[in-house]
Amino acid sequence: MKRALRVTPLTADFAVVGGGLAGICAAITAARAGAKVVLVQDRSVLGGNASSEVRLWALGATSHMGNNNRWAREGGVIDEILVENLFRNPEGNPVVFDSVLIDKVASEPGVQLLLDTAVFEVETAADGSIARVRGFCALDSSIYEITAPLFADCSGDGVVGFLAGAAFRIGQEARGEFGELYAPAEASPELLGHSIYFTSKDLGRPVRYVAPSFALGIEDIRRIHRYRSFEARSQACNFWWIEFGGHLDTVHDSRAIKWELWRVVYGVWNYIKNSGVFPGVENLALEWVGPVPGKRESRRFEGDVMITQQDVVEQRPQADAVSGGGWALDHHPVEGVYSEKPGCTQWHAKGVYPIPYRALYSRNVPNLFLGGRLISASHIAFGSTRVMVTCAHNGQAIGMAAALCAREGWRPRDLLVPERMELLQRQLLRAGQFIPGLDVADPGDLAREAGVTASSTWQFAGFAPGGDRLKLETPAALLLPLEAGAVPAVTFSADVAADTVLLAELRVAERSGNFTPDRTLSRLELPVAAGRDVPIEIAFPVSLDRPQYAFVCLMDNDAVSMRLSEERVTGLLTVRRKFLGSVAVAAEQDPPPGSGIDRFEFWIPGRRPGGKNLACTIQPPLRCFAPENVTNGRARPMDGTNAWVADPGDRSPELRLSWERPRSIASLEVSLDSDFDHPMESVIMGHPETVTPFTVREFDVLDGAGAVVARCRDNHQTRWRHVFDPPLTTASLSLAGLRANGPHPVAVFEVRCY
Repeated sequence: MKRALRVTPLTADFAVVGGGLAGICAAITAARAGAKVVLVQDRSVLGGNASSEVRLWALGATSHMGNNNRWAREGGVIDEILVENLFRNPEGNPVVFDSVLIDKVASEPGVQLLLDTAVFEVETAADGSIARVRGFCALDSSIYEITAPLFADCSGDGVVGFLAGAAFRIGQEARGEFGELYAPAEASPELLGHSIYFTSKDLGRPVRYVAPSFALGIEDIRRIHRYRSFEARSQACNFWWIEFGGHLDTVHDSRAIKWELWRVVYGVWNYIKNSGVFPGVENLALEWVGPVPGKRESRRFEGDVMITQQDVVEQRPQADAVSGGGWALDHHPVEGVYSEKPGCTQWHAKGVYPIPYRALYSRNVPNLFLGGRLISASHIAFGSTRVMVTCAHNGQAIGMAAALCAREGWRPRDLLVPERMELLQRQLLRAGQFIPGLDVADPGDLAREAGVTASSTWQFAGFAPGGDRLKLETPAALLLPLEAGAVPAVTFSADVAADTVLLAELRVAERSGNFTPDRTLSRLELPVAAGRDVPIEIAFPVSLDRPQYAFVCLMDNDAVSMRLSEERVTGLLTVRRKFLGSVAVAAEQDPPPGSGIDRFEFWIPGRRPGGKNLACTIQPPLRCFAPENVTNGRARPMDGTNAWVADPGDRSPELRLSWERPRSIASLEVSLDSDFDHPMESVIMGHPETVTPFTVREFDVLDGAGAVVARCRDNHQTRWRHVFDPPLTTASLSLAGLRANGPHPVAVFEVRCY
């Protein structure tokens, strides 16, 4: 007798296959925009490489704060997830992060989640579009048959695209195909490999370890070129370079790759415990080894355009920009852990780059969106676009695009019509997406028509000195948002060990919106006498032709120690010319000659509670925190702070929007400062805060009569939204009694009314 598995049919507006961060953000974004979504994940948890099964921290354009991409953390749903994880899980517990992801998806009524369900079959129509997919769930021994007009493949290996006949490629393109100077002269099948991580725990008593029979022996471990880099206290993705499989088929050879990585990992732990090289490991126990490898690269699918090295390095504008990236061109030796080469080479761009919508759908399967690491990019560009938070940001873009297409009966390519693309971009910006270089007016935003006033505005005259000092062993700079015109004078306070000459420079970024100080406008040699709390006044004889950030640089001088301040404020930072070893090898990037990659210096801040600002006074004060900033359409620092900041002495800060006649307002949306410079790594690393101190915690919303019509309380998120039901009719709207989560002045980036 022949029997069949139970078949459960499901219908949706949008089916997302793959529950990593890209698929999660695509599903949530589409559901919030009104689409009915099915999200299919072949594992028992969400998150993919970010989940507790792999335990890789999620990162994107911020690159651990080790590049020059200031205030670059991605916005929208992925920002919401990372901010929530910081609040609930500052320790970076991977299991807690699993729960954050599940909670976000489960809280969306428009998303039906299928865990433990692997898609194995795709049915296509005569025009090549996907009609339905089938997935098998071993947990309930059922087949789920999902029918939808639109699909997204966020599955990593691209199982849906592959089965549907979507064009794809594997391996490295030759230099001549796209003119990528960093690419090899000849095409190659070589790929980035997989990694498996492990964690240990101190049990407070001696623990012995007997390695399994398949583990590499101690002498085998010593034959690994970088074996001296193994050390006892590193956890999980700190061992990202335990990598293997780049010379194999990273789709079909994944089981063999996993076994080889297990051989290495258990052998490494045996080496740590039993070689006698590591003192103080007696109480350490092996707590966890990854059950599945974290996969970096396999198939890359072809869209209507392929992102290339030049798009990343040159930050090329894209008329259809819907997202952005900023991770380095990050490539690994094909032999992985067995290579004699460094574990990776990372070549950074001078700033963030836009990602075009045309790279996010299949060129030959007309209803298939591409998400995650399988988007349309060359192997070289893929080294940047593959990282998880960039994938999540792209996922938000395809989720919003899918919702628009579902509502209007369009297919992905139909959104290329200029007015439709502008609609998509406008909706993404409204949802918090950060799209580099894009400034699209929103005619539906009533706040743009309002006059904006405030109870006070901080005229920034400097940072008060505190007790700490910074010796100028490396150059330091105050990053200031300046108006067009004469540069104000800046006075610092320093302890000077001996009479000396201090070199000061005024630098700016050559490209608008960047934070790489690659253009020097003025250089001064300042004689400084020995003494304590010596004032050092710097007046650069320079006039700026546009508003922009400028670096007031104090070059290295061992005789000089600068006074630091305890004060912090939205949109201002102190940076130093140095490098972070996890993403760079020197304070100046020195790429191979003829590679098409820029040479430049890194100027980076420290993390809180470090990274204090240089104490200073500024005359005339900076007028960079005007109330009207909240309606300029920019919700983070770019060429200026784009924030309203109340005067520190204002005990009841208030921001007021006024119209000439009453307006009917259905929703109020407020964007706050959760410190977009902070990467908020999701797991393992841990953070000293649960809430960023700049974020507004509470306020009341008042109508024109002064009545409280809404309240924000205990907020820690970047974006706060309130729906008025029925719509509120008023000629003014105020945010009153604003209070921040920390001791710093209240700041608001954006107010929108619809």
